[in-house]
Order: sequence, then C-alpha cells, then structure tokens
Amino acid sequence: MQGKGPGLQDRSAAQETWRIFRIMAEFVEGFDVMSQVGPAVSIFGSSRTKSDDRYYGLAVDLGRRLVEEGFAVITGGGPGIMEAANKGAYEAGGPSVGMNIYLPQEQRANPYQDVSLEFHYFFARKVMFVKYSCSFVCFPGGFGTMDEFFESMTLIQTGKAEHFPIILIGTDYWQTLVDWMYDTMLQRFDYIDAGDLKQFVLTDDVGVAVRHIVEAYRQQCQKPKRPPEETARHRPWEQMTAEGTKVGARRGRTTASRTTASRHGGMRRREMCVPDGPIHASVC
Repeated sequence: MQGKGPGLQDRSAAQETWRIFRIMAEFVEGFDVMSQVGPAVSIFGSSRTKSDDRYYGLAVDLGRRLVEEGFAVITGGGPGIMEAANKGAYEAGGPSVGMNIYLPQEQRANPYQDVSLEFHYFFARKVMFVKYSCSFVCFPGGFGTMDEFFESMTLIQTGKAEHFPIILIGTDYWQTLVDWMYDTMLQRFDYIDAGDLKQFVLTDDVGVAVRHIVEAYRQQCQKPKRPPEETARHRPWEQMTAEGTKVGARRGRTTASRTTASRHGGMRRREMCVPDGPIHASVC
C-alpha cells in the first residue's frame, strides 16, 4: 500500500517500515547520550542573531552562569543565539550540548559543543529537549522559538508535564506577544486562564533568570518523591512516560479491546477503549 505525504511522493510499505527503524535509532541514541548529561537548561533563540547583537552577549553570559551553577546547556546546535549559549557554556567548562537538525538549507553546527547529536526528525529532537531539561529559556527568535515556547506552555497547561521554569529574555521583543495573549486570548476570547500567564517569567536580566532556575531546581529536589510503584497503584495517570511527560487520563469510554482485520490488504487495526478514569499503562 502506498501513501502520499506533503511532498506528493509515493512511499511503499517497506520504505515506511524502514523509516520506523530510523526514528527508533534517533530515540535510542538520544536517550543513551542525554541520560549521562545531568541537570540541564535548554536555550532557544534566533539562528540569525549576529555576534555583535546584545542578545548574543546575554546568551553567552547565561550559558556561562548556568554552567557555574552546575547545569548543562542544551541548544539546537546552530548559529546565532544557539551558538552564543553553547559558547558561554563551552568556555566555562561545559557540558555544552548541541541537538543539531538536518535541514533542506543545511544548518551549520556551531563549534562550541562537547556533546553533539544529529537529528532528521524534529519530533525526536523535541522529545530530548523536554525530557532532559529542567528549564526553558527563550531569547528573541522566529517560528522555531515560538514553537518551543508554546509547546512548553501547552505541556504545563494540560498537566502533561510538571511545572518547570520558562524564561523569556527581552521585554522589547516579547512584551507585545504577552500583551496579545492577555488582551485577546484571555480577555476577549477566554481561551486561556489568568493563571496560564503566570507560568513564565519575562525579564531583561540574565541574573534574574539564573536565580529563578536555580531556586526552582532546589525546590524540586527537596520535594518529596512518591515511589514509582505507589504512583502506579494509586495515581497511575501521573506516571512518567519514556518521553518525559505524564501518562494522563482518558475519560468517557466503554471497556473493550478488539483487533479487526481489513479485507483490503490484510491491514490490522487495533481499537482500544478504556473505562472511565485513568489509563493503567505501563511505562517504558
């Protein structure tokens, strides 16, 4: 059976099967490497930021200060803000991690990485950012930076992730967006809650960002940990999945599980229905 994606290219079943192995390989390598890095902060921002831009200098300073506080620095591995944050971390003795991505217009990997990973798939790369970061810092940037910011906000808002610090650096860049979220999303359309706008910190001061990250991490470390087996028994929806988010709960379905076979091509489809309440899922 063949399908057509956005590029209108036919893909055979065999090609799709091999694609699964390529995806698996990215996860296996990412988990293997990143599990040894330790507490880390992901820093996002434009690849177009020049080295004489004030935000480049702030990102260098932030990378250095985070390493001095015992954190690794993770970026997308490219130029601009990513290079600056890696540079600060690298010159301070690391760890400095770059999660590079293959793009149609080849991304130039910056030279300030002592841990470097290569990804073909954005979604595999995004899992690594979420799973292995205790905080996100967003400098001014384009669609990619916006994507990371709003994804992190979504994970916290929906309860799929524990609250973690999200820092926006640059009031002259972010304030207009924050005002729009308040005026339009909250006040006009009521599509978010007032508390959602308290999930991030907006500042121009790198020192404020570092103090907020350090304090949040210390509080998280001091927080009593529920044994995994107790969580699995009593609060299974709070179990952590392999990608670093919570299992979650699905409601309003009847109990059943069946597998059906199609007459066309022998394809099998598995339909899962769960009872009201949390999903009792195993965690990889």
